[in-house]
Amino acid sequence: MPKGKIMIVDDEKEVREVIRIHLDVNGYNLLEAENGEEAIKILRSEDNMVNVGLILCDIRMPKVNGIECIDFLRQEAPGIPVVVVTGYPDTEMATNLMKKGIKDYLVKPVEKKKLLDTVEKLIAAGKDISL
Repeated sequence: MPKGKIMIVDDEKEVREVIRIHLDVNGYNLLEAENGEEAIKILRSEDNMVNVGLILCDIRMPKVNGIECIDFLRQEAPGIPVVVVTGYPDTEMATNLMKKGIKDYLVKPVEKKKLLDTVEKLIAAGKDISL
């Protein structure tokens, strides 16, 4: 039985693939988008806005970048927890993103255990419906 639906938003196919492999074998349903624009389209389709329980989002992407995507998510789907996964750690950006409501900030390459621990904790906590 699936543990939950997670969206992976990253322009690097290899990164999405590694994350997908780690999460798939652990029982999660996965959606993938290669940029923020595609992520927004996927979220708006079918019942994804309701059923996605967590979004893992890169920051530096073409078209709609991660910050723009997170801003959209905070407006349109504020209850869905967002975790930033980036290859360019920046303390100031991390602080600003935490103020915007992201739940965690992971640096690539993400260790499998750290990824799974973060995902399991946030999926178990559920959506933040108090927003």
